[in-house]
Formats: sequence, structure tokens, C-alpha cells
Amino acid sequence: MEINKSYEPQKIEKKWYKHWIDNGYFTPKIDKNKKPYTVLIPPPNVTNILHMGHVLNNTLQDVMIRYKRMTGIPTLWLPGVDHAGIATQNMVEKELAKEGKTRHEIGREELIKRIWKWKENKGGLIIEQLKQLGCSCDWTKQRFTLDEGLSEAVKEVFVKLYEKGLIYKGKRIINWCPRCHTALSNDEVEHEDEKGFLWDLKYPLKDGNGYVTVATTRPETMLGDTAVAVNPKDKRYINLIGKTVILPFIGREIPIIADEFVEMEFGSGCVKVTPAHDPNDYEIGMRHDLEQIIVIDEHGIMNENASKKFEGLGRFEAREKIVNGLKEKGFLGEIKTHEHTVGQCYRCDTIIEPYLSDQWFVKMKPLAERAIEVVKEGKVKFQPARWTKVYYHWMENVRDWCISRQIWWGHRIPVYYCQNCDEIVVAKAEPTTCPKCGHNEFKQDEDVLDTWFSSWLWPFSTFGWPDETEELDYFLPTNLLVTAPDIIYLWVARMIMATLEFKDKIPFDTVLLHGMVRDEKGIKMSKSLGNSPDPLDIIENVGADALRFSIIFASPKGQDSYYSNSILETGRNFANKIWNAYRFIMMNAEKIEGLPKRNELKLELADQWIYSRLNEVIEETRRNYESLRFNDAANILMDFIWKEFCSWYLELSKDRIYNEDNREAQLTAKYILLDVLQNSMRQLQPIMPFISEEIWQGIKHFFPMEEETIVLAAFPLQNKNIVNKKIDKDMKLIQEAIVAIRNLRKQVNISPGKEVSVFIKVATADQIQLLKDYRNYFTKLAKISKMEIAVDLQKPKSSIAAVVQNMEIYLPLEGLIDLDGEREKLNKQIAKLEIELKKINGKLNDSKFITNAPELIVEKEKQK
Repeated sequence: MEINKSYEPQKIEKKWYKHWIDNGYFTPKIDKNKKPYTVLIPPPNVTNILHMGHVLNNTLQDVMIRYKRMTGIPTLWLPGVDHAGIATQNMVEKELAKEGKTRHEIGREELIKRIWKWKENKGGLIIEQLKQLGCSCDWTKQRFTLDEGLSEAVKEVFVKLYEKGLIYKGKRIINWCPRCHTALSNDEVEHEDEKGFLWDLKYPLKDGNGYVTVATTRPETMLGDTAVAVNPKDKRYINLIGKTVILPFIGREIPIIADEFVEMEFGSGCVKVTPAHDPNDYEIGMRHDLEQIIVIDEHGIMNENASKKFEGLGRFEAREKIVNGLKEKGFLGEIKTHEHTVGQCYRCDTIIEPYLSDQWFVKMKPLAERAIEVVKEGKVKFQPARWTKVYYHWMENVRDWCISRQIWWGHRIPVYYCQNCDEIVVAKAEPTTCPKCGHNEFKQDEDVLDTWFSSWLWPFSTFGWPDETEELDYFLPTNLLVTAPDIIYLWVARMIMATLEFKDKIPFDTVLLHGMVRDEKGIKMSKSLGNSPDPLDIIENVGADALRFSIIFASPKGQDSYYSNSILETGRNFANKIWNAYRFIMMNAEKIEGLPKRNELKLELADQWIYSRLNEVIEETRRNYESLRFNDAANILMDFIWKEFCSWYLELSKDRIYNEDNREAQLTAKYILLDVLQNSMRQLQPIMPFISEEIWQGIKHFFPMEEETIVLAAFPLQNKNIVNKKIDKDMKLIQEAIVAIRNLRKQVNISPGKEVSVFIKVATADQIQLLKDYRNYFTKLAKISKMEIAVDLQKPKSSIAAVVQNMEIYLPLEGLIDLDGEREKLNKQIAKLEIELKKINGKLNDSKFITNAPELIVEKEKQK
């Protein structure tokens, strides 16, 4: 066989991925006699390109899907892409800006045409990149959140929820992004701690008897104030309730009201109330029937209500001018530094503006009740379990969801307004006649739905709902959702609510929440920080398998991953180790004609041991895959293949492989090398599919197997009868003894090829027999020419010793090394160390050093 000296992943990976796709191995057949295993991909945004977070998330999913596929059940990983409303429109608007145009100049229809064209040409690149990573999705079922079927589902859900009274239109304070010009739900706002200021503003009382002081972090909103509020229990201000103050700059007379929301301890205990620009003030305003005055427009610019003095200024520019103006008028009090939380748009990082506007909302509390129940009942489980509390907290305090967005790319809200009588008609298609006045001209609502409104239907819309399809019946509920904790609210919780509401089923039974990918310093990987490598460059250089193994190896279940070049080296070196072992086995297997049957093998200790260990590893690996502990599976498999199979068994088998005079032993070694390697590849396939397939297919030339691909091959089952703890124990003793002898040789620099004599003092007669029976293992791996073994053995003269369990091993040095020269070398080392020790003690006895040096430096000196 022609096998390359070095592993070349680029050729192998492309070849096998094409083979898998061409043969439809990732497309399951519906078998009503078997319960399927289903995973729905968290659809990446159409604008995305592969980053390390995607690598982790999708490799975790692929490992489980590939493992489950090997258990013989119909297995589906359903892929798709999200239309990503704001992100995608922003992308195309940036291209428009280069042409000197805006979306308003070209109009809605033309912009949407351009976005669809962008999507066809550049969007969905991430799908091709996921294929390069080796993702075994059923690409024949790929969905897009704006495709015809999902659009139908979105309209169906909107209409049904509206008819049920769970969707309504209302004037509310919402989060507004002045950059994206759209509303954002609470969960789309990212909060950052920021050092700012707390300004004390003085509002003069109308009766001329002084003023009240209010504290604010946003002085620009004062122009929209319609009241000052105090706590009714605050004795300092009881006499002021009912009086009025005059609003500086505007001259508006506003009342002093009592409301229990006010915290007496915050600032002066008086708060300015701006119902149109603060969610808490809005609630106070509703309770007291206050006027709602908007002073900042949708672009973050002060409008005509802000007075001629400030109209046209940006909100932060106005802030500065207002503070200076208050100071000039004597209405500015103390300015304190103040750390507070600032909301930012999750797409463009612009500071959001609380804004009063007409929006569409979903009532969430009625939907949340059952979604809480199914988790409490254990029907949906979060792993790690600690995230369950986070889920409960959000669901028990859930707010209505603002679902309208003031952009054009997305699912347009299926609401129509009669142009004659303003009647609202909610329908999946434009009505022909107004039910109220009979008129036939309608205008559709200009807004689109939040991107998450299509995503929350993902578990059932992707299978054809609202049609009751065979796939919907078979694959729902799905089994596993793998995602990051930051979208528990945005997506996970909402999917549970929607699937229960519209299908009366849970969407999935397990949610695996993984951590972030961080660099070796613990900083979150980000292309903007320059600490995130391009996964495609890694795949090009070392292969997808090395990347997949490395990211799994570095990712304990539910914890953050710490990725570095050294971790990647682990994956690459492991792939090379496997390849070199495969090449050696195949080159020798082809020289040995024939293959015995399993019951014809003549087994010795090493053979029994490797089979015992293989069967222990099969069960451990299976258990780890089932419990989603993939990094534990990776660790176990690497230890077994590298340390036990390659470093021990393969080395011990070489004498028999090369020995043509003992054909029985030679054929036994050939069989076991091929068998253990093919079983190892089956276990490794979920993590490293490409190299596993290449090696497994190669082994089939000499070791017949019925399956046509490792993708569909059966996952090995443990044979408990082969597991032998005594064999494991005996082999461990021999291994530890060989390692001890090797270490003794290194200690005195005896060259690896030089043969030595050893004396072993044992504790039992059984140990004597064991070591004598397998003396050839010592000869092969420790270069032993003579080995004396006894219970009452005396330590030889001029020897060095090692202790292994209850045995003592002696290596006589006479004639092996220059003893006088060795003593001289050791004395020189001692002298050097004594000088160093003197310096260290000098520092530690110096009170100035102890007092002045950093604690870390002092501790280091003590450790030395």
C-alpha cells in the first residue's frame, strides 16, 4: 500500500467529506420502530464567518450526532441560517453609503432586492466553512428563517397570538438605537458599567421659597420633565407635595408629587420625572396621569420640544450645553463621579435611548407558566444544572416582549390598516375588504418582526409546521440543544414557550450550555482584540481534525475553553502519532499473509492487557459521550491510543511482527494491532472523523468489516468477559518497572543503546514468576542483558536504586560510567547550589528586603 510518510489532512478531509455527502450518509431514514436522535443547529447569522466560538459550538454538536449515528438510530442534525435583520441590513446599508446613497433614497423594495442579492452572493458563507470543519448536518434539509415555509409559520403564529389576546400594540418606553433606528427588546441590550457623573439640578419653587434639588445622570432629559417626585414617607418633603416648580430653560410649571417608587436615600430624595424618556418615570407618569413629552428624536437629536436653544443638537452635545447653562443661571448643584450601568445596542454598541413610541408586544407571562413547569418537572434539563436558576429567575420576572423593529429586512408585520376608517386587520394575507366599512384599500404596517420572532419557532417550523408533516411528528421533540448561556433568554426560553403553545410538546429534552473560548491569558477571544486565530487558516495548516480535537480537549463540560498554540499542537501531534502508528502497522501487515480467526489467537500478557484496556476504554468513552463529557472522552482516547497502544503495545509487538520463524505469534500480533486500531478509530470518529475514516478504510484491506463507512459503523460495545483486573495489575507492575529502569539510566546518562544488568528485589514468588515469564519485555524496552530477581536480594555495590510498588530495583554502575568523574560532577553541582543558597539566605535574612520587596518576590525566594 502507498501510505504517505506524513499525514496530509488537506487531501484526506476534502476527499472524505465529498464521499459522505455524495452517499447521503448524513440523511436519516424515518423508521417508526426506532426513536430518532435530533439536534437543531443554532442558526448562525447569514452575515457570520467562522470564528472560534462557532468551532466550539458546532464541534460539540457534531461529536454527539456522530456518536449517536453509530448507535444505529436515525440521527438528524438539522442546519439552517438566520436572516439576522439588523446585522444584515446594516451590512448592505454600509455598501449603499459607499455609493453616497441611503435606504430612504432607494426605497424599501429596492433595498430588500439588494439584500437578497447580497445574501445569494455573500451570505451563508459560514455554511461552507462548517462543512470544512466536518459538520455532519443533513444539508438536504437546510432552512433559512426568511424562506417561504418559515415565513408562513411566522404569520400563522402572529395571527393566532393576536386572536388569543397575547399580541397587542401599545405606546411604551422601549430601548431605541439611534444608530440602527429601531427598537430593541430588553434582551438585545448589552449592559456595561461606566464611570460617569451624577449632577444635582436645582428647580426653583413657583412660590419663591427656595428650590428642590434632583439628581440625574442624564441632564439632557430634564427638558421633558413633567413632575418632581418624592416618597410620601419622606418627612423632609411632606410640606412640598402639591406645590409646583418652574423647569429651567423651558419655564414649564410642573407639580411635586408623592410616589412610593422614590428611594429616600438616593441623592436628595427628590427625583425628576421624564415619562417619555425613562421606563421607571413612564410607570410613575401612568400612575399620576402625567404628560409625556418627547424631547429627543429617533436619531438622538433634540427636537422642537427641547426649545429653540437646544433644538438640533445631539443628545450628548445638548447635555454639555444644558449643564453649562444651569451653572450660569445658578441652578447647578454638586457634581459627583458616579459608576452606573449603561445600555448599548448589541449590534453596533451605540448607547441606547429609552424612547416612547407605538410598538407591538407579546404578553409573555401566560406563555411562561408552562415553560417553567416543564423544567421543574425535569422534562427539559439544563446542563450544567446551575443555569436552571438563571432560567427560573428570568421566566418568573419576564416582561412583555417588544417584537416590532423599524427596519425593512425581515418578516413584515401581518397587520393591515384600512385607508378609509383606520380599522386594524390582522391576517396572513392582505384583506380584500374592510370588515368595518367595506373599503378595499389597505396599507400594511411598515415595521418588521424581531429576528428572534422567527427563531423561537425553529424547533417546529423547520419541520414544515403549520402543516402536520411526517417529519414534524417523527423528529419533534428534538433531543439536544447546544448553545451559549447568553441566549438563554433571547432564544432558549422562548423556544420552550412557543413549542409548548403551538405543538403542546417540549422542543428538546436537554440544553448543553458551554462557556466562552478564551486565550491563554483568560481574555475572551475576539477578532477586534486580535487574539482570535482564523479557524480556516488553522484547518488549512493542520487540518480540521487537529482543530476539533484541540477545542474539545480544552473544553471541560460547561466551562470556558482556554485555547492556545500549545493546545493546537496537542491535536496536531496526536493526529501525527496516530498516522505514524497506522503507517507502521499497514506496511508490516501487508508483508504477513493471512489473518487468523479470533479464537485462533495465541495470546500473551500484552495481548490480554491491551484487549482488557480496550474494553475498559470503550465503556468509559461511551459513558462520557452519553453524559456530554466530551473532553473526558478525548483525554481517555488520547491516553489509550498514544500511551498504551502506541508506546507500549505496538513496541512490544515488534519482535513478533518481525519474527517470520514464529508464524502463529506473528499472525496474532497482526490481528490484534489491526483490531485494536480499528476499534480505536470507531471511538475517535465523533471527534476526529477524517483521519478515523482514512485509517479505518485502510484497515479494511486486511481486516474485513461489513460496514461501508465508519460514519455508519457500529460504536464498539464492551465485552466484560475480556476485562481482567489481574492482567491490568500485572502489566502495570511490568510497565512501572521498565519506566523506573529507563529513569535510572537517564539519571547517569547511559546511552539508550547500551545494555545493562539489573537486580530486582521482589516481595512475592508470584512476582518472580511474572518478571521471569516476561523478561523479554525488559530486554526490548529497557535494554536489559542480565536480570536477577529474588525476595532476599542484597543491594549491589556502587548501584543506584528505584522503588516500584513493593519492589526495589538496583542498577549497578561499575563499568558503565566513570564513577570518580560522576562524583566530581556532582560535587561541582553541590558547590554551585551552595553559593546560590547563600545568596538566597542573605536576602531572606535582610529585614530591608523582607519589608520592601513585593510579597510575590519574597515568596519566590522562599520557594527557591
